[in-house]
Amino acid sequence: MSNDRASAETILITGGTGKTGRRLAKRLTSHGVPVRIGSRSADIPFDWEDRSTWDGALDGVSAAYLSYYPDLALPGAAETVEAFALRALEKGVRRLVLLSGRGEEGAEKAEKLLEATGADWTVLRAAWFAQNFSENYMIDGILEGELVLPVGDVGEPFIDADDIADIAFACFTEPGHIGTLYELTGPRLLTFAEAVGEIAAATGRDIRFRRVTIDEFVAALHEQQVPQPFIDLMIELFTQVLDGRNERLADGVQRALGRAPRDFADYVRRTAASGVWDAQAPAAS
Repeated sequence: MSNDRASAETILITGGTGKTGRRLAKRLTSHGVPVRIGSRSADIPFDWEDRSTWDGALDGVSAAYLSYYPDLALPGAAETVEAFALRALEKGVRRLVLLSGRGEEGAEKAEKLLEATGADWTVLRAAWFAQNFSENYMIDGILEGELVLPVGDVGEPFIDADDIADIAFACFTEPGHIGTLYELTGPRLLTFAEAVGEIAAATGRDIRFRRVTIDEFVAALHEQQVPQPFIDLMIELFTQVLDGRNERLADGVQRALGRAPRDFADYVRRTAASGVWDAQAPAAS
């Protein structure tokens, strides 16, 4: 896509306020590419579960970034993505980039359904985000000094959300990415305990990791009155996705960008410097 063409075409970013969506939006707008943020609170609202919002979000756009919320692992998610892709094609929007999840059966089903629509597709099949430690529910444990999860010594090649955004940006602004599946990982495997150890070292704080059983974890979620769909998602992620099936590196970042992926240590240094992991002072009595 040339700069002149890009400046005249709007890209819809579903999940536009999420980890990768907002980073992609920043990259596109800084290069003069107009974006439409797809969210329920946007001026033109978009909701994956409310199909009456789809046409308005698709009107006048040339391409779309598909980031399904809350996760492609949920029942029915793949079919919803397929339906949206088919509607996009009917509206003349052919260029679709799907954010997918590594090792998730539902995500791989969504990939196949998207490919079968005939769209000009690209799939970004990502490992666990490094940013889950700072922009997700896991930050609470980091701030409290103990992250409690039902996962053992399995290694995960955490991917930096900035790498995903860089690749998505390339997919929308450069030729050569259509019909390609990029499997995205960081450059090394870390256990969750090792990841927490690197965060502790960078912050100078005493932060521990404690493993619990899945039953103990689920019981705690119920006590916190977490919605059942989110609990079901956590069960799948921690009992299936983190069962060792993803304990290997992939070369998607290198193939898409011609460089190595960012290391988890780089993410940790950058995030620690931002202060988001600083211990919170106790409230005044």
